[in-house]
Amino acid sequence: MTTPAVAPGASGAGGARETGEAGDERLRRWRLVLGGEAADGTGCVLTGQDAAMDGALTALYGKGDKPQAGRDRSAGLGASAPSVARWLGDIRTYFPSSVVQVMQRDAIDRLGLSTLLLEPEMLEAVEADVHLVGTLLSLNKAMPETTKETARAVVRKVVDDLEKRLASRTRATLTGALDRSARISRPRHHDIDWNRTIAANLKHYLPEYRTIVPERLIGYGRASQSVKKEVILCIDQSGSMAASVVYASVFGAVLASMRSIATRLVVFDTAVVDLTDQLDDPVDVLFGTQLGGGTDINRALAYCQSQITRPADTVVVLISDLYEGGIRNEMLKRVAAMKASGVQFVTLLALSDEGAPAYDREHAAALAALDAPAFACTPDLFPEVMAAAIEKRPLPIPDTR
Repeated sequence: MTTPAVAPGASGAGGARETGEAGDERLRRWRLVLGGEAADGTGCVLTGQDAAMDGALTALYGKGDKPQAGRDRSAGLGASAPSVARWLGDIRTYFPSSVVQVMQRDAIDRLGLSTLLLEPEMLEAVEADVHLVGTLLSLNKAMPETTKETARAVVRKVVDDLEKRLASRTRATLTGALDRSARISRPRHHDIDWNRTIAANLKHYLPEYRTIVPERLIGYGRASQSVKKEVILCIDQSGSMAASVVYASVFGAVLASMRSIATRLVVFDTAVVDLTDQLDDPVDVLFGTQLGGGTDINRALAYCQSQITRPADTVVVLISDLYEGGIRNEMLKRVAAMKASGVQFVTLLALSDEGAPAYDREHAAALAALDAPAFACTPDLFPEVMAAAIEKRPLPIPDTR
């Protein structure tokens, strides 16, 4: 026999219902979560804005065919732009931006609303985020001309926000790494790194003079406009990698703005496209991608390998879930050859905030055996990963246990 669930704040068998404002608020929240079906056990009736919020939730997360606002849940968005646009306006009124973005994503996934995003009035109503950009990019080829300008404006807003968040820290972190990688042992006076020099010469401290004799000087190379490092971002543009493509394009533009780093950006599915000449504008890069299709990592790495002229000063970053549709053994041989030549090789299973991704574990293990461990990376960690690769020190691999 199944025991009906009792919501917190409601009575159990023979118990008393919790009373007071705290109890009423708990019942209200559970009523919104449970949807008001007969067995929800709350006995709570919603009115006013609460009923409207419940209606918005019902339209997305309900079941059945006809919505009954404030009563039984049922899917009620319908397949028309006006009704969806009204719903988008409602949820932006009732919920914070972070919740709106989740609900929009669920609406696209659960109710098949992707095609409605091809209409300009729909795009103007949505809350722009990385996931929406990924959806727009997947629809790019089907998008009518009347929608493309609106879509670019949506993508531009997201890209600009990401650049504001990520650019300054990335430049600062990598500039420091580049300076340290250029450290010299016979620096000029103005180039001495005094902190490291003092630390390296503490054993030469003379107590009677209260000073350190710096037998070994450590310093940075003089700043120059020459390219110190080359970075190749090799990005899997299969459909599951949408958020990674967005973040990688933004980071690619940031790296390309640094004179001491020569940056190349390559995207691939079963074909390979070099988008380096568009790196001055990540929006152009994003609209140059084509999300979806198969995956041929070997072909992409073959192209990247052909572009390497200074192996010891090159970092190759492969961003892929490693579901290889090409020649697996050749892919691994290329990685091994690049590493043997002095290339720093980094494999990111994802570059996003979405948590642990699905990936090919067999290929990940094979790369780890080549001393090229594959791991997921958040945008906030990416500058540290790149700094470690530039300095040829162990990568800050997150602990996922």
